[in-house]
Amino acid sequence: MPLHSSAAEHIRDLGEYVSASPSSFHAAHEGARRLAAAGFTGLDEAQSWDAAVGKYFVVRDGALIAWVTPAGAGPTTGFNILGTHTDSPSFKLKPKPTTGRLGWLQAGVEVYGGPLLNSWLDRELQLAGRLVMLDGTQHLTATGPLLRFPQLAIHLDRAVNEGLTLDKQQHMNPVFGLGDPGDEDLLALLAGRVSGNGKPVDPSRIGGYDVVIADTQAPAVFGARSEFFASGRLDNLSATHAGITALIAHADASDGGPAASGGTAPIAVLAAFDHEEIGSASRSGASGPVLEDVLVRISDALGASVSQRRQAFSASFCVSADAGHAVHPNYAERHDPVNRPVLNGGPLLKINANQRYATDAAGAAFWARLCGEAEVPFQEFVSNNVMPCGSTIGPLTATRLGIRTVDVGVPLLSMHSARELCGVEDPHRLARVTERFFGAAAPV
Repeated sequence: MPLHSSAAEHIRDLGEYVSASPSSFHAAHEGARRLAAAGFTGLDEAQSWDAAVGKYFVVRDGALIAWVTPAGAGPTTGFNILGTHTDSPSFKLKPKPTTGRLGWLQAGVEVYGGPLLNSWLDRELQLAGRLVMLDGTQHLTATGPLLRFPQLAIHLDRAVNEGLTLDKQQHMNPVFGLGDPGDEDLLALLAGRVSGNGKPVDPSRIGGYDVVIADTQAPAVFGARSEFFASGRLDNLSATHAGITALIAHADASDGGPAASGGTAPIAVLAAFDHEEIGSASRSGASGPVLEDVLVRISDALGASVSQRRQAFSASFCVSADAGHAVHPNYAERHDPVNRPVLNGGPLLKINANQRYATDAAGAAFWARLCGEAEVPFQEFVSNNVMPCGSTIGPLTATRLGIRTVDVGVPLLSMHSARELCGVEDPHRLARVTERFFGAAAPV
Protein backbone atom coordinates (compact mmCIF):
# COMPACT_ATOMS: atom_id res chain seq x y z
CA MET A 1 0.00 0.00 0.00
CA PRO A 2 1.23 3.60 -0.50
CA LEU A 3 2.64 5.55 2.41
CA HIS A 4 -0.12 7.41 4.28
CA SER A 5 -1.10 10.33 2.09
CA SER A 6 -1.43 12.81 4.93
CA ALA A 7 0.02 13.52 8.36
CA ALA A 8 -3.48 13.20 9.85
CA GLU A 9 -3.89 9.68 8.48
CA HIS A 10 -0.42 8.72 9.72
CA ILE A 11 -1.12 10.07 13.21
CA ARG A 12 -4.41 8.19 13.40
CA ASP A 13 -2.63 4.96 12.45
CA LEU A 14 0.22 5.68 14.88
CA GLY A 15 -2.37 6.02 17.64
CA GLU A 16 -3.83 2.64 16.72
CA TYR A 17 -0.37 1.06 16.72
CA VAL A 18 0.53 2.50 20.13
CA SER A 19 -2.81 1.41 21.60
CA ALA A 20 -2.21 -2.14 20.34
CA SER A 21 1.33 -2.13 21.79
CA PRO A 22 1.29 -1.73 25.58
CA SER A 23 4.49 -3.81 25.88
CA SER A 24 7.50 -4.52 23.67
CA PHE A 25 6.10 -7.99 22.99
CA HIS A 26 2.82 -6.50 21.80
CA ALA A 27 4.72 -3.96 19.66
CA ALA A 28 6.67 -6.74 17.92
CA HIS A 29 3.51 -8.86 17.52
CA GLU A 30 1.46 -5.99 16.11
CA GLY A 31 4.26 -5.06 13.73
CA ALA A 32 4.47 -8.68 12.56
CA ARG A 33 0.70 -8.77 12.09
CA ARG A 34 0.79 -5.68 9.91
CA LEU A 35 3.69 -7.01 7.86
CA ALA A 36 1.98 -10.36 7.35
CA ALA A 37 -1.17 -8.59 6.16
CA ALA A 38 1.02 -6.76 3.63
CA GLY A 39 2.38 -10.02 2.21
CA PHE A 40 5.56 -10.44 4.24
CA THR A 41 6.49 -14.01 5.22
CA GLY A 42 7.28 -14.80 8.85
CA LEU A 43 10.35 -16.98 9.42
CA ASP A 44 11.32 -19.20 12.35
CA GLU A 45 14.89 -18.79 13.57
CA ALA A 46 14.97 -22.47 14.54
CA GLN A 47 14.31 -23.54 10.93
CA SER A 48 16.41 -23.26 7.78
CA TRP A 49 15.65 -20.25 5.56
CA ASP A 50 15.24 -20.27 1.80
CA ALA A 51 14.78 -16.54 1.62
CA ALA A 52 17.09 -15.15 -1.05
CA VAL A 53 14.54 -12.75 -2.60
CA GLY A 54 11.27 -11.45 -1.15
CA LYS A 55 9.66 -9.85 1.91
CA TYR A 56 10.28 -11.42 5.32
CA PHE A 57 10.23 -10.84 9.06
CA VAL A 58 11.31 -12.61 12.22
CA VAL A 59 10.35 -11.97 15.85
CA ARG A 60 12.77 -12.64 18.70
CA ASP A 61 11.04 -12.01 22.03
CA GLY A 62 10.23 -8.27 21.96
CA ALA A 63 12.33 -7.51 18.87
CA LEU A 64 11.19 -7.44 15.25
CA ILE A 65 13.48 -7.65 12.21
CA ALA A 66 11.89 -7.27 8.76
CA TRP A 67 13.45 -6.89 5.33
CA VAL A 68 12.91 -6.71 1.59
CA THR A 69 15.48 -8.44 -0.64
CA PRO A 70 15.09 -7.18 -4.23
CA ALA A 71 15.37 -9.43 -7.26
CA GLY A 72 18.69 -7.90 -8.26
CA ALA A 73 20.41 -8.55 -4.91
CA GLY A 74 23.72 -10.44 -4.84
CA PRO A 75 26.38 -11.52 -2.34
CA THR A 76 27.81 -7.99 -1.98
CA THR A 77 24.54 -6.03 -1.98
CA GLY A 78 24.44 -3.57 0.91
CA PHE A 79 21.82 -3.25 3.63
CA ASN A 80 19.92 -0.04 4.37
CA ILE A 81 18.87 -0.50 8.00
CA LEU A 82 16.44 1.55 10.08
CA GLY A 83 17.13 0.86 13.75
CA THR A 84 14.45 1.57 16.38
CA HIS A 85 13.31 0.09 19.68
CA THR A 86 10.06 -1.35 21.01
CA ASP A 87 10.39 -0.81 24.77
CA SER A 88 9.58 2.29 26.82
CA PRO A 89 10.35 3.40 30.40
CA SER A 90 7.87 1.83 32.80
CA PHE A 91 7.56 -0.56 35.74
CA LYS A 92 7.98 -4.32 35.58
CA LEU A 93 6.12 -6.87 37.66
CA LYS A 94 8.25 -8.50 40.38
CA PRO A 95 8.17 -12.12 41.57
CA LYS A 96 5.43 -12.70 44.16
CA PRO A 97 3.59 -9.72 42.68
CA THR A 98 0.40 -9.80 44.78
CA THR A 99 1.03 -7.58 47.80
CA GLY A 100 -0.84 -5.02 49.89
CA ARG A 101 -1.74 -3.87 53.37
CA LEU A 102 -4.38 -2.00 55.34
CA GLY A 103 -7.14 -3.49 53.20
CA TRP A 104 -5.54 -2.51 49.88
CA LEU A 105 -4.41 -4.90 47.15
CA GLN A 106 -1.16 -3.78 45.54
CA ALA A 107 1.21 -4.97 42.82
CA GLY A 108 4.91 -5.41 43.46
CA VAL A 109 6.78 -3.66 40.65
CA GLU A 110 10.36 -2.71 39.81
CA VAL A 111 11.32 0.45 37.94
CA TYR A 112 12.18 -0.27 34.27
CA GLY A 113 14.51 2.27 32.69
CA GLY A 114 14.14 5.95 33.62
CA PRO A 115 10.48 6.94 33.77
CA LEU A 116 9.36 10.36 35.03
CA LEU A 117 7.85 8.92 38.20
CA ASN A 118 5.44 11.78 38.94
CA SER A 119 3.85 11.46 35.48
CA TRP A 120 2.54 8.00 36.39
CA LEU A 121 0.60 9.21 39.44
CA ASP A 122 -3.21 9.22 39.46
CA ARG A 123 -3.64 7.47 36.09
CA GLU A 124 -5.62 4.40 35.11
CA LEU A 125 -2.96 1.87 34.19
CA GLN A 126 -2.81 -1.68 32.87
CA LEU A 127 -0.53 -4.68 33.07
CA ALA A 128 0.68 -6.06 29.75
CA GLY A 129 3.33 -8.44 28.46
CA ARG A 130 3.89 -12.15 27.99
CA LEU A 131 3.23 -15.25 30.08
CA VAL A 132 5.43 -18.29 29.51
CA MET A 133 3.93 -21.61 30.51
CA LEU A 134 5.81 -24.55 31.97
CA ASP A 135 5.61 -26.32 28.61
CA GLY A 136 7.26 -23.33 26.89
CA THR A 137 4.20 -21.93 25.16
CA GLN A 138 3.82 -18.16 25.30
CA HIS A 139 0.76 -15.91 25.55
CA LEU A 140 0.32 -12.16 25.29
CA THR A 141 -1.80 -10.59 27.99
CA ALA A 142 -3.19 -7.12 28.67
CA THR A 143 -5.59 -6.29 31.46
CA GLY A 144 -7.05 -2.96 30.44
CA PRO A 145 -7.50 -0.35 33.23
CA LEU A 146 -6.55 -2.06 36.50
CA LEU A 147 -4.00 -0.14 38.59
CA ARG A 148 -3.23 3.31 39.93
CA PHE A 149 -0.36 5.00 41.77
CA PRO A 150 -2.45 7.16 44.14
CA GLN A 151 -0.90 10.47 45.15
CA LEU A 152 -0.99 11.69 48.74
CA ALA A 153 -3.52 14.49 49.27
CA ILE A 154 -2.08 17.98 49.68
CA HIS A 155 -3.78 18.20 53.11
CA LEU A 156 -1.33 15.51 54.33
CA ASP A 157 1.75 17.08 52.72
CA ARG A 158 1.41 20.86 52.63
CA ALA A 159 4.92 21.30 51.15
CA VAL A 160 4.35 18.99 48.19
CA ASN A 161 4.25 21.83 45.66
CA GLU A 162 7.65 23.02 46.85
CA GLY A 163 9.21 19.68 45.91
CA LEU A 164 7.79 16.20 45.38
CA THR A 165 10.12 13.35 46.35
CA LEU A 166 9.08 9.83 45.42
CA ASP A 167 10.80 6.80 46.92
CA LYS A 168 10.84 4.07 44.25
CA GLN A 169 10.27 1.32 46.79
CA GLN A 170 7.94 2.96 49.29
CA HIS A 171 5.75 5.14 47.08
CA MET A 172 5.62 3.34 43.72
CA ASN A 173 3.37 0.43 44.70
CA PRO A 174 0.17 0.65 42.63
CA VAL A 175 -3.19 -0.36 44.05
CA PHE A 176 -5.46 -2.68 42.05
CA GLY A 177 -8.22 -3.58 44.48
CA LEU A 178 -9.47 -4.01 48.03
CA GLY A 179 -9.06 -7.10 50.16
CA ASP A 180 -6.49 -9.49 51.58
CA PRO A 181 -3.46 -10.27 49.39
CA GLY A 182 -3.66 -13.86 50.57
CA ASP A 183 -7.05 -14.21 48.92
CA GLU A 184 -6.04 -12.77 45.53
CA ASP A 185 -3.70 -13.85 42.72
CA LEU A 186 -2.54 -11.23 40.25
CA LEU A 187 -1.20 -13.95 37.95
CA ALA A 188 -4.66 -15.53 37.77
CA LEU A 189 -6.03 -12.16 36.69
CA LEU A 190 -3.35 -11.94 33.97
CA ALA A 191 -4.10 -15.50 32.88
CA GLY A 192 -7.73 -14.55 32.42
CA ARG A 193 -6.84 -11.67 30.08
CA VAL A 194 -4.76 -13.62 27.53
CA SER A 195 -5.10 -12.19 24.03
CA GLY A 196 -6.69 -14.19 21.22
CA ASN A 197 -6.93 -17.44 23.14
CA GLY A 198 -10.03 -19.58 22.92
CA LYS A 199 -9.58 -21.39 26.21
CA PRO A 200 -8.54 -20.30 29.70
CA VAL A 201 -4.90 -20.34 30.72
CA ASP A 202 -4.19 -22.23 33.95
CA PRO A 203 -2.32 -19.77 36.23
CA SER A 204 -0.70 -22.65 38.09
CA ARG A 205 1.11 -23.57 34.84
CA ILE A 206 2.73 -20.14 34.44
CA GLY A 207 6.47 -20.68 34.64
CA GLY A 208 7.59 -17.09 34.05
CA TYR A 209 6.40 -13.70 32.91
CA ASP A 210 7.64 -10.40 31.48
CA VAL A 211 4.88 -7.93 32.36
CA VAL A 212 5.04 -4.14 32.51
CA ILE A 213 2.69 -1.30 33.42
CA ALA A 214 1.28 0.84 30.59
CA ASP A 215 -0.96 3.90 30.48
CA THR A 216 -4.47 3.27 29.13
CA GLN A 217 -5.46 6.79 28.10
CA ALA A 218 -6.19 6.95 24.37
CA PRO A 219 -3.83 8.99 22.15
CA ALA A 220 -5.19 12.43 21.26
CA VAL A 221 -4.69 15.26 18.77
CA PHE A 222 -5.16 18.71 20.29
CA GLY A 223 -3.94 22.32 20.26
CA ALA A 224 -5.10 25.63 18.82
CA ARG A 225 -4.68 24.28 15.29
CA SER A 226 -4.70 20.56 16.16
CA GLU A 227 -0.92 20.62 15.91
CA PHE A 228 -0.08 18.42 18.91
CA PHE A 229 -0.25 14.65 19.43
CA ALA A 230 -0.15 13.19 22.95
CA SER A 231 0.34 9.50 23.66
CA GLY A 232 2.21 7.03 25.76
CA ARG A 233 5.29 5.27 24.38
CA LEU A 234 6.11 7.72 21.58
CA ASP A 235 9.68 6.98 22.66
CA ASN A 236 10.10 4.96 20.58
CA LEU A 237 7.00 3.55 18.92
CA SER A 238 6.82 6.70 16.80
CA ALA A 239 9.95 5.54 14.94
CA THR A 240 9.03 1.84 14.97
CA HIS A 241 5.66 2.63 13.42
CA ALA A 242 7.32 4.91 10.84
CA GLY A 243 9.67 2.07 9.93
CA ILE A 244 6.91 -0.50 9.53
CA THR A 245 4.84 1.91 7.44
CA ALA A 246 7.79 2.88 5.25
CA LEU A 247 8.98 -0.71 4.73
CA ILE A 248 5.52 -1.81 3.57
CA ALA A 249 5.32 1.16 1.22
CA HIS A 250 8.84 0.48 -0.08
CA ALA A 251 8.01 -3.18 -0.71
CA ASP A 252 4.86 -2.24 -2.62
CA ALA A 253 6.71 0.33 -4.75
CA SER A 254 9.86 -1.72 -5.33
CA ASP A 255 10.31 -3.62 -8.58
CA GLY A 256 13.80 -4.88 -7.86
CA GLY A 257 15.29 -2.26 -10.17
CA PRO A 258 17.91 0.40 -9.50
CA ALA A 259 18.03 2.30 -6.24
CA ALA A 260 16.37 5.70 -6.06
CA SER A 261 19.75 7.39 -6.32
CA GLY A 262 21.14 5.04 -8.98
CA GLY A 263 23.03 1.75 -8.76
CA THR A 264 21.92 -1.56 -7.28
CA ALA A 265 18.87 -1.56 -5.01
CA PRO A 266 19.86 -2.23 -1.39
CA ILE A 267 18.29 -4.75 0.94
CA ALA A 268 15.90 -2.69 3.09
CA VAL A 269 15.86 -3.71 6.77
CA LEU A 270 13.83 -2.63 9.79
CA ALA A 271 15.52 -3.59 13.07
CA ALA A 272 13.22 -2.85 16.02
CA PHE A 273 15.18 -3.89 19.11
CA ASP A 274 14.03 -4.47 22.68
CA HIS A 275 15.66 -3.30 25.94
CA GLU A 276 17.09 0.01 24.67
CA GLU A 277 15.82 1.79 27.78
CA ILE A 278 17.95 -0.44 30.03
CA GLY A 279 21.16 -0.58 28.01
CA SER A 280 20.40 -2.95 25.10
CA ALA A 281 22.48 -5.80 26.57
CA SER A 282 20.21 -8.76 25.79
CA ARG A 283 19.60 -11.36 23.10
CA SER A 284 16.96 -9.08 21.58
CA GLY A 285 18.77 -5.78 22.23
CA ALA A 286 21.06 -3.78 19.97
CA SER A 287 24.15 -4.91 21.88
CA GLY A 288 23.11 -8.51 21.31
CA PRO A 289 23.42 -10.68 18.20
CA VAL A 290 19.90 -10.46 16.75
CA LEU A 291 20.59 -8.05 13.87
CA GLU A 292 23.90 -9.66 12.90
CA ASP A 293 22.28 -13.11 13.05
CA VAL A 294 19.62 -12.03 10.56
CA LEU A 295 22.02 -10.18 8.24
CA VAL A 296 24.34 -13.20 8.13
CA ARG A 297 21.47 -15.51 7.23
CA ILE A 298 20.29 -13.12 4.50
CA SER A 299 23.79 -12.99 3.01
CA ASP A 300 24.08 -16.79 3.30
CA ALA A 301 20.86 -17.11 1.30
CA LEU A 302 22.47 -14.93 -1.37
CA GLY A 303 25.52 -17.18 -1.49
CA ALA A 304 27.94 -14.73 0.12
CA SER A 305 31.37 -15.72 1.37
CA VAL A 306 32.73 -14.17 4.57
CA SER A 307 34.71 -11.69 2.46
CA GLN A 308 31.68 -10.82 0.35
CA ARG A 309 29.60 -10.31 3.49
CA ARG A 310 32.15 -7.79 4.72
CA GLN A 311 31.91 -6.05 1.36
CA ALA A 312 28.15 -5.89 1.81
CA PHE A 313 28.54 -4.43 5.31
CA SER A 314 30.93 -1.78 3.99
CA ALA A 315 28.28 -0.81 1.42
CA SER A 316 25.58 -0.63 4.11
CA PHE A 317 24.09 2.21 6.14
CA CYS A 318 22.08 2.41 9.36
CA VAL A 319 19.66 5.19 10.29
CA SER A 320 19.17 4.95 14.06
CA ALA A 321 15.76 6.53 14.70
CA ASP A 322 14.94 7.35 18.31
CA ALA A 323 12.97 10.19 19.84
CA GLY A 324 14.84 13.40 20.71
CA HIS A 325 14.21 16.63 22.60
CA ALA A 326 12.32 19.67 21.34
CA VAL A 327 13.11 22.99 23.03
CA HIS A 328 11.00 23.45 26.17
CA PRO A 329 9.56 26.97 26.51
CA ASN A 330 9.68 26.88 30.33
CA TYR A 331 13.24 25.50 30.55
CA ALA A 332 15.06 27.20 27.67
CA GLU A 333 18.29 27.33 29.69
CA ARG A 334 18.52 23.51 29.59
CA HIS A 335 18.93 23.52 25.80
CA ASP A 336 21.71 24.57 23.44
CA PRO A 337 21.39 28.35 22.93
CA VAL A 338 21.56 28.10 19.12
CA ASN A 339 20.18 24.70 18.09
CA ARG A 340 16.61 24.65 19.40
CA PRO A 341 14.34 22.17 17.58
CA VAL A 342 10.59 22.73 17.65
CA LEU A 343 7.59 20.48 17.18
CA ASN A 344 6.50 20.17 13.54
CA GLY A 345 9.85 21.55 12.38
CA GLY A 346 10.83 18.16 10.94
CA PRO A 347 12.71 15.12 12.27
CA LEU A 348 15.97 15.64 14.15
CA LEU A 349 19.54 15.01 13.08
CA LYS A 350 21.16 14.16 16.44
CA ILE A 351 24.80 15.14 16.93
CA ASN A 352 27.22 14.63 19.82
CA ALA A 353 30.98 15.28 19.80
CA ASN A 354 31.60 12.31 22.12
CA GLN A 355 29.73 9.88 19.85
CA ARG A 356 26.83 9.31 22.20
CA TYR A 357 25.08 9.67 18.87
CA ALA A 358 26.79 8.01 15.89
CA THR A 359 26.31 10.89 13.43
CA ASP A 360 29.41 12.01 11.54
CA ALA A 361 29.85 14.40 8.60
CA ALA A 362 29.24 11.72 5.96
CA GLY A 363 26.09 10.56 7.74
CA ALA A 364 24.85 14.12 8.16
CA ALA A 365 25.34 14.80 4.45
CA PHE A 366 23.47 11.60 3.52
CA TRP A 367 20.58 12.51 5.82
CA ALA A 368 20.43 16.03 4.34
CA ARG A 369 20.34 14.54 0.85
CA LEU A 370 17.56 12.11 1.76
CA CYS A 371 15.44 14.85 3.36
CA GLY A 372 15.91 17.05 0.32
CA GLU A 373 14.84 14.26 -2.03
CA ALA A 374 11.80 13.51 0.14
CA GLU A 375 11.00 17.24 0.43
CA VAL A 376 11.07 17.01 4.21
CA PRO A 377 12.61 19.67 6.51
CA PHE A 378 14.93 18.51 9.29
CA GLN A 379 16.44 20.07 12.40
CA GLU A 380 19.80 19.62 14.08
CA PHE A 381 19.91 18.68 17.76
CA VAL A 382 22.89 19.01 20.06
CA SER A 383 22.89 19.06 23.87
CA ASN A 384 23.72 22.00 26.10
CA ASN A 385 27.34 21.48 27.20
CA VAL A 386 26.37 21.18 30.87
CA MET A 387 23.55 18.69 30.23
CA PRO A 388 24.49 14.98 30.03
CA CYS A 389 23.66 13.53 26.62
CA GLY A 390 21.62 10.36 26.36
CA SER A 391 22.49 7.68 23.86
CA THR A 392 20.78 5.37 21.40
CA ILE A 393 21.24 2.12 19.53
CA GLY A 394 23.22 4.03 16.88
CA PRO A 395 26.71 3.83 18.43
CA LEU A 396 26.04 0.21 19.45
CA THR A 397 25.20 -0.84 15.89
CA ALA A 398 28.12 1.08 14.43
CA THR A 399 30.52 -0.48 16.95
CA ARG A 400 29.19 -4.01 16.67
CA LEU A 401 28.88 -4.26 12.88
CA GLY A 402 31.12 -1.49 11.54
CA ILE A 403 28.22 -0.07 9.53
CA ARG A 404 28.15 3.70 9.08
CA THR A 405 25.30 5.10 11.19
CA VAL A 406 23.46 8.38 11.61
CA ASP A 407 21.17 9.22 14.55
CA VAL A 408 17.81 10.88 13.92
CA GLY A 409 14.36 10.98 15.54
CA VAL A 410 11.05 12.69 16.17
CA PRO A 411 11.27 15.70 18.53
CA LEU A 412 9.28 15.35 21.76
CA LEU A 413 8.38 17.20 24.90
CA SER A 414 7.82 15.25 28.14
CA MET A 415 10.17 12.44 27.08
CA HIS A 416 9.91 9.43 29.44
CA SER A 417 6.60 10.67 30.78
CA ALA A 418 3.68 8.29 30.91
CA ARG A 419 2.24 10.55 28.20
CA GLU A 420 4.62 12.19 25.75
CA LEU A 421 4.03 14.99 23.24
CA CYS A 422 5.04 15.40 19.59
CA GLY A 423 3.88 17.43 16.61
CA VAL A 424 1.35 15.91 14.21
CA GLU A 425 3.62 16.47 11.18
CA ASP A 426 6.92 14.98 12.34
CA PRO A 427 6.14 11.22 12.50
CA HIS A 428 4.75 11.31 8.95
CA ARG A 429 7.83 13.18 7.74
CA LEU A 430 10.11 10.58 9.35
CA ALA A 431 8.22 7.82 7.54
CA ARG A 432 8.56 9.66 4.21
CA VAL A 433 12.33 10.05 4.60
CA THR A 434 12.60 6.43 5.74
CA GLU A 435 10.83 5.17 2.63
CA ARG A 436 13.28 7.20 0.55
CA PHE A 437 16.20 5.79 2.55
CA PHE A 438 15.12 2.17 2.04
CA GLY A 439 15.63 2.52 -1.71
CA ALA A 440 18.61 4.88 -1.73
CA ALA A 441 22.21 4.16 -2.69
CA ALA A 442 24.23 4.59 0.51
CA PRO A 443 27.40 6.73 0.38
CA VAL A 444 30.63 4.75 0.17
